[in-house]
Amino acid sequence: MKVFDLFCPHDHAFEGWFASEDDYRSQQQRGLLQCPLCGSGDVRKGLSAPRLNLGARPPAEPARAPAEPAVPAAQLPAVPAEGRGGSLAPEQALQLQQMQQQLQAAWLRMSREIVARTEDVGPRFAREALDMHHGEIAERPIRGQATHEEALQLLEEGVAVLPLALPEAAKETLQ
Repeated sequence: MKVFDLFCPHDHAFEGWFASEDDYRSQQQRGLLQCPLCGSGDVRKGLSAPRLNLGARPPAEPARAPAEPAVPAAQLPAVPAEGRGGSLAPEQALQLQQMQQQLQAAWLRMSREIVARTEDVGPRFAREALDMHHGEIAERPIRGQATHEEALQLLEEGVAVLPLALPEAAKETLQ
């Protein structure tokens, strides 16, 4: 089993598990790889450290992180503006990378929770939402697609809608 660090054009980092290097290339050529955050299919492989199983000792228990880490704004590193010649100190860059990973993980958890708790009605979303709003059908949590015009109509009717781009990877169970 090969575990690769993968990146999309937005530098979202995620892992991919493959049977072999050939399996990775095959999936990439067939367009099967997709960023779980933004849905981009333009995925590249980054540097990955090999995992060597040299002993029979069980792995140590990892330290448990808080369920939803909150980082106060005062603790966020200042990112210099482009063109000012500044750069992040190594510890600030590491802290920024860790926060980005936490945010990505939180986004994926939230996306999967939404998928698990809602029914996908696809392009029927606007019609279903209006029918529920007018009391013609029972209310239930739904998600789907709506055109810009349909979304405006829903808002004008007083239906609360939230545009949310859910990546395809969040809609599937990970193997």
